[in-house]
Amino acid sequence: MSINWYPGHMHKAQKEIKERLPEVDMFIEIVDARIPYSSENPMLANIRGDKPCLKILNKTDLAQDDITHEWQRYLEQTKNTKTLALNLQQPNKSEQIFSLCHKLVPNKGTITTPITCLITGIPNVGKSTLINTLAGRTIAKTGNEPAVTKTQQRIDLGNNIILFDTPGLLWPKVENEDSGYRLAITGAIKDTAIEYDDIAYYAADFFLEHHPNAIMERYELEEKPRDATALLEAVGRKRGALVSGGRINLNKASAIFIHDYRSGTFGSISLETPSVIEKEIAKTEQIIAEKAALKVSRKKNWKNKR
Repeated sequence: MSINWYPGHMHKAQKEIKERLPEVDMFIEIVDARIPYSSENPMLANIRGDKPCLKILNKTDLAQDDITHEWQRYLEQTKNTKTLALNLQQPNKSEQIFSLCHKLVPNKGTITTPITCLITGIPNVGKSTLINTLAGRTIAKTGNEPAVTKTQQRIDLGNNIILFDTPGLLWPKVENEDSGYRLAITGAIKDTAIEYDDIAYYAADFFLEHHPNAIMERYELEEKPRDATALLEAVGRKRGALVSGGRINLNKASAIFIHDYRSGTFGSISLETPSVIEKEIAKTEQIIAEKAALKVSRKKNWKNKR
C-alpha cells in the first residue's frame, strides 16, 4: 500500500521546523507504541541530526508490554536517544518527562537558559493530549482524528522548559508498503484517504496468523476462519453488516473490524517488532535498488537506440 498524503500545512511545518532548528536544544517525538517504526517520521531524524531526542511510545495500553520493552531497548541504541513508555489514561508522567529532558540537555535548564524542546509526532498519536498534560491546562486542540493541529505554538511548561508544538507530520511518500497499511489501520491516515476493505484484508491476514484466538473470542467464532475473506464475512454476519438478499456488506464489515482494533476490543496487540522491521527494511531497500537499476538500464537502452 503506497501512501501519498501530504497536506499543505505539513509541508509548511517541515519548513518551519528547519528554520527553528538553531534555537532548539532537543526533540520530543511521540510514536504509537503499536507501530513505533511505522509511526516514526524518517525526515525528522535527518532534520535533528545529533540533537538529543526523547521518544515517547504512547498508547501502551493498546500494545503488548513485552514488545514495547523490546522497542525501547532497540530505539535507545541510537545516540542521544532516550525512551519512555506512556499511557495517557494513567496518572501523568510529567515529572518523568521533565527529568529526562534535563538529563538529555544537562548544560541548560535554568531560569536564564531554559531547555527548548520541539515536540513532534505523526497525526493521531496523542501529541496534543500530552501537551495539555505537561502544561497542566488546555492549550492544544485535541481530536480523535489526524491533522488537528495546523500551526506551531510556543508553550512555557515551567520546570525551565520551553516547548514548541508542530502539526502532525507525515512524509511525502511511505516507501515501506507494510508501514503504510499499519499507519492506516491505527488511524494515522485520514479515513477519507483509504479504502477500509483494502486495509481490513491486510489486518485480517495479520490477526489470523498471529492472534487468531483474539479474533475468535471477540466475534464468538467456533473455529478459525480459513482466510481474510471468511473472517470479514463472519464479522459482517455477527454485526449485521448485510445488504439485500442477505449478502455481506464487506466494506461495512471491514470498517467494523478496523474500528474494533483501534478501540482495543481485541486486547493489547502490537503490529510490528524490531526483527520484523529489519527484514522489511532490507526488502524495501532491495526493491528500491532494483527499480533504480531498471531505470538506469532503460536509459542506456534508450540512448543506444538513438
